[in-house]
Amino acid sequence: MTQGGKRPPDTLLPELLAPLEALAVSGPVRVALSGGLDSIVLLHLAHHVFGHRPGTLSALHVNHQLQPDAAGFESLCRESCDQLGVPLEVVHVQVDTGPGSIETRARDARYQVFSARLAPGEVLLMAHHRDDQAETLLFRFLRGSGVRGLAGIPDERPLGRGRLIRPWLDVPREHLRQQARAAGWEWAEDPTNADDRFDRNFLRHRILPALQERWPQLDRRLLASARACAESAELADLLAQTQFDQLQEGPHRIRLSGLRALPMSACRNLLQWWLEGSLGRSLGDDEIHDLLEAPEDASPEILTGEFALRRFQGHIYRIPRRRPPLAEDQPLVPDRVIQDGDFRLCLRGRCGDNGIPHLRLAHRQGGERFRPAAGGQSRPLKKWLQEQQIPPWERDRLPLVFRDNEELVAVADLWCKPELAGGQAAKHWWLEIRREPGVPERVSEMTFASGPD
Repeated sequence: MTQGGKRPPDTLLPELLAPLEALAVSGPVRVALSGGLDSIVLLHLAHHVFGHRPGTLSALHVNHQLQPDAAGFESLCRESCDQLGVPLEVVHVQVDTGPGSIETRARDARYQVFSARLAPGEVLLMAHHRDDQAETLLFRFLRGSGVRGLAGIPDERPLGRGRLIRPWLDVPREHLRQQARAAGWEWAEDPTNADDRFDRNFLRHRILPALQERWPQLDRRLLASARACAESAELADLLAQTQFDQLQEGPHRIRLSGLRALPMSACRNLLQWWLEGSLGRSLGDDEIHDLLEAPEDASPEILTGEFALRRFQGHIYRIPRRRPPLAEDQPLVPDRVIQDGDFRLCLRGRCGDNGIPHLRLAHRQGGERFRPAAGGQSRPLKKWLQEQQIPPWERDRLPLVFRDNEELVAVADLWCKPELAGGQAAKHWWLEIRREPGVPERVSEMTFASGPD
């Protein structure tokens, strides 16, 4: 019997139903629907298991607009969902078709949509199966992945504000084909799946069949290796967490001296764990050595998909990829909020249009000077930022505010002209500069006299 006391039709394979019925899911469920065989089968069986709960089941289709028949895939998804009464959300994305792996870029775009669309507590079901797992393991082995990569596709993981679950990783694809044919369900064949120019298709059509003919239990052996690698990765993560707790000075900074004291293998393990899987490969000895041992005046870095590793004043920093600052100078208009990289700026006031200070948002060009202390000497901004221990990669991102006489009156949320700060008179203007959430926040409210100096 299935959930709700329904007896499954004879055409529904228990090998496919059982993993879905075993899921401990109480909230909303989405199906990642491409229109291909695997996801169509998942849609129908998910409807059988969860469709009796009002408002629980929906589907999500990402149209990459890369194939001539992309509209046909979308149309099939709509028809399938309409027949079952399952709500469908369709999202169109633009994928860069330039040099490099278009497969990877399409996948990244797809998962960005999934991550953005999942609500808190929502589950996304995907139809990956045992054949997908075998292809992935062999593909990653050929790319030189470490134990984390060779652990294979996880059966579940957090995604956005929800959770991604793959219930069929132990099920061969042939079961899905048998199910679709027995039930008479229609699906679309992706013409690119037959193109051996793509690495995964080459493995799927030319390499794996030969290996499986020689070793009929190949997929099970690969899965056993994946489980062993997953256990090794779990132990490596526990070690990395322990070492990070000993060396960290905040979530984005660790002590260089402690990292240098570790063996190369432990150093690599810690850095890769810290990068949270955004690297997509193993760190090489040479790039780790450069990061740790480059001359003091050098600026070594390791770039990944989501982070960069950089060195500064005895520490290694993990820098999230963030939105760039504005390319052009901007006038500050009363009550208009300006988003500038990690900062939000707005000129506020209490006296209408009287005496509005003429302020301009800009960024470092080199040679800027200012007076940090009232009545003090003029100093180079560059030297002052060094003294404040602002990392080099942050300095050009800081918003600078100039008056119409080209006087520097604010440096991000780090400094403002002393005689302009803190006034509360009714005719005063003030400037709000706030860092975005997730960036260590300091708030500067600088008050500008409304009359002439």
